[in-house]
Amino acid sequence: MALWQERSQSILGTQSASCGCRALKKRSGTGWGAQGTDNTEFRRPQLDCCVKNGCRAKTESVETKKQPSNGGVYTATSEWTLDYPPFFAWFEYILSHVAKYFDQEMLNVRNLNYSSSRTLLFQRFSVIFMDVLFVYAVHECCKCIDGKKVGKELTEKPKFILSVLLLWNFGLLIVDHIHFQYNGFLFGLMLLSIARLFQKRHMEGAFLFAVLLHFKHIYLYVAPAYGVYLLRSYCFTANKPDGSIRWNSFSFVRVISLGLVVFLVSALSLGPFLALNQLPQVFSRLFPFKRGLCHAYWAPNFWALYNALDKVLSVIGLKLKFLDPNNIPKASMTSGLVQQFQHTVLPSVTPLATLICTLIAILPSIFCLWFKPQGPRGFLRCLTLCALSSFMFGWHVHEKAILLAILPMRKEKPLFNWMETFYLLGLGPLEVCCEFVFPFTSWKVKYPFLPLLLTSVYCAVGITYAWFKLYVSVLIDPPVGKTKKQ
Repeated sequence: MALWQERSQSILGTQSASCGCRALKKRSGTGWGAQGTDNTEFRRPQLDCCVKNGCRAKTESVETKKQPSNGGVYTATSEWTLDYPPFFAWFEYILSHVAKYFDQEMLNVRNLNYSSSRTLLFQRFSVIFMDVLFVYAVHECCKCIDGKKVGKELTEKPKFILSVLLLWNFGLLIVDHIHFQYNGFLFGLMLLSIARLFQKRHMEGAFLFAVLLHFKHIYLYVAPAYGVYLLRSYCFTANKPDGSIRWNSFSFVRVISLGLVVFLVSALSLGPFLALNQLPQVFSRLFPFKRGLCHAYWAPNFWALYNALDKVLSVIGLKLKFLDPNNIPKASMTSGLVQQFQHTVLPSVTPLATLICTLIAILPSIFCLWFKPQGPRGFLRCLTLCALSSFMFGWHVHEKAILLAILPMRKEKPLFNWMETFYLLGLGPLEVCCEFVFPFTSWKVKYPFLPLLLTSVYCAVGITYAWFKLYVSVLIDPPVGKTKKQ
């Protein structure tokens, strides 16, 4: 809620324009190689509104493409760097040719504190325009729904329900139309690739996903689901009656065609940087491990619970004098800074540890997709579990990354029991306490991070429960062959 309050200020107009231009200047001209600081004050006004908005990399993209051999990817005009793959830079470069007709000054690399209402206008209209792809992708997904069981009322029709859940997803509306990251456009690519796989147009689905990866590399989280499903359902052309694989049906031609699609897309994206020996610099920007385990705003995942437990144990240890106050790490996880820190009681977590945890969490769903095939629906559930597992155990996960799991999950049937309903209703009193009661208490100065900690921990409990429940349903469901026999 605190994050929402800060971001919602951008709706008011002038503040949003200032924020948008500030974000533009933070990102403009930096390329992939800027060696700026990642320390960010906790709750700094307007900083998180649209850090990665549509304008922030336009001039950066221009500079990067103009002089790639003269250090275009090593410039350091601003501390804020372009941490998206090359296709997104080209996308911003194209937008910059439209942005100049709104306000030329927003494209000035060194004009870091510039703001204008025209910048805000361009950001909003460009995001809305690119959402056309998202709308089309939702339409294609709705065509994949079985229409045999259709209610008489419009609100009972599955296609109508799915379209409303996707098009009016409140989280996406907040992130995309206040944060200006073009997530609707990117999620449109993902949903369209999923729809193509449901329609058995596997090559198109593989191509769209390969393109998507070079727009935003966060979708690497769900790449295992795509790879295993395409290998299982496309490269192997037949199954046995019980649903197991028929090994002699393997098609080398289809494997080569899929590999060629991925290779050509990757060559188009990364080839110029490879030729100029700048690929390591690109990867250093795409995977900034020095930012620390958690974002300043904790994502409600396993590490939020881990951090909270460490904090509770450290407080108890200090009260009981088991810990020396002088030995408490200065880089605290509750300082509100985006940085590396050491845990006080529990072992500190490294990027390698998060990678291992993520792989372990993903593997069961991958094995189920291979050994217990359930068709496109099984692929969709595996994709959702891959996204949820990476959100649960990934390194420096942003809270908005939950959209990667929520949007595909809309094709599942949501059923809430009394306990789940009670949990969701509990969010209301929690936010009332954090936003209206806590500011008037004496704890506001002493424990400023407490509302965010409580919100992250409460939400982490719910997401952990949803992840576990979905996993159980995937593990106990029978393969397609056995289901048909029954």
